[in-house]
Amino acid sequence: MELSRLNIGVIGIAGAWSTEALSASLARKGAGGKIVQLNEISYDLASGDVYSKQQNLNEFDGFIIKKMGKDYSANLLDQLELLELLERRGVRFFSSPAMIRRMISRLGCTLRLLDNSIPMPPTFVTEDTDAAVSWVESQGPAILKPLYSTKARGMELLHDGALARQHFNELQQRGEKIIYLQKHYDLSGTDYGLVFMGGEYIGAYARVGDGSTWHTTTREGGKYEAFTPSAELIDLATRAQAPFGLDFTSVDIAVTKEVGPVVFEVSAFGSYNGLYESSGIDAPDLFTDYAIKKLTE
Repeated sequence: MELSRLNIGVIGIAGAWSTEALSASLARKGAGGKIVQLNEISYDLASGDVYSKQQNLNEFDGFIIKKMGKDYSANLLDQLELLELLERRGVRFFSSPAMIRRMISRLGCTLRLLDNSIPMPPTFVTEDTDAAVSWVESQGPAILKPLYSTKARGMELLHDGALARQHFNELQQRGEKIIYLQKHYDLSGTDYGLVFMGGEYIGAYARVGDGSTWHTTTREGGKYEAFTPSAELIDLATRAQAPFGLDFTSVDIAVTKEVGPVVFEVSAFGSYNGLYESSGIDAPDLFTDYAIKKLTE
């Protein structure tokens, strides 16, 4: 396929830095760049077409998936079904929505890491409030994590059983039955992201908290800093991301005093900002080159 005829869109959020950077990069290269938001997609059963604001998405050569939306929920699974329909009809995705659907739930990601013997913090999953309280009391401080969230949204650090029970009751009153807990390690305010494109390591960053909270998310004061990982960490991250088969991803890792390196999760979309702010690597430009190459091979 000739580059001048390529039409690649970006599934993302208009106005978000990474989405706009991908769009601008594609436009500069004459390869499209239209931004499509998931909440604007419609499926016409009669025609079998998938639309966004009257534009037929079947007519695109491919899409780069960067953002699913500002809020994560189980609704994403249904939205991914529409993208999978396009994929089955020949539209190429980076990464595949079928692959993303296998890991968009925190539990799904955790179980796949477990199946592949990736070291993680001790984790407990249940619908039984009493069992969850007992686990917190036996393990010490634990983190309650929503099954669908990003950037630590909705996470709570639980120090004791009484506080834990309060949060579990609130969770289940909202209709969220599954309680997902992980042991909390004191990481001295630092964890790491290792980034991969096409399964190959391309760079890393540190996330450093500002001390105002237990986590390092940039949403609450954390900053990206330069980081050069050891060969051991690169090997661990490589093994962690491999089962998911994503075109672009990042692996969240921490180095604990108690058990050494552990993997928290593999991101369905990867961190473009982390690489750019920590080392100046232009991940959007690299990834659009990657997508164009795949579509023109």
